[in-house]
Amino acid sequence: MRAPYDSDISQDKFEEILPLLQSVRKRTKPTTLDLREVFCAVLYLLRTGCQWRMLPREFPKWVTVHSYFAKWSKPDQDGISVLERVLKKSGWRGARETGAQRPAHTLDRGCAKRQEHRYSRLQRV
Repeated sequence: MRAPYDSDISQDKFEEILPLLQSVRKRTKPTTLDLREVFCAVLYLLRTGCQWRMLPREFPKWVTVHSYFAKWSKPDQDGISVLERVLKKSGWRGARETGAQRPAHTLDRGCAKRQEHRYSRLQRV
């Protein structure tokens, strides 16, 4: 048993969202790890913005957490991921992307503007 973090979700709230989280996983064999711990690790990442490898050791391995995060983050046919649905249903009031995703998104926008400016300047010459 580990010490609780501020980002942890209660057991009652987790029971409400568990079917949504389980719907993503293929049922090839029984799950051997606690999905609540994996989800609490994702919440910790979203809250703190830490690097994947910097997850506290009390959580499952960062590779495991990342693989579940990737599965839960894939958008469905409506363009909404299971993670977004779960965060909304659980009442989450924090970021919905990891710290690594935030700078990448802002850098991409800046790069596109610079490229656009560069091409327009080349066309004038």
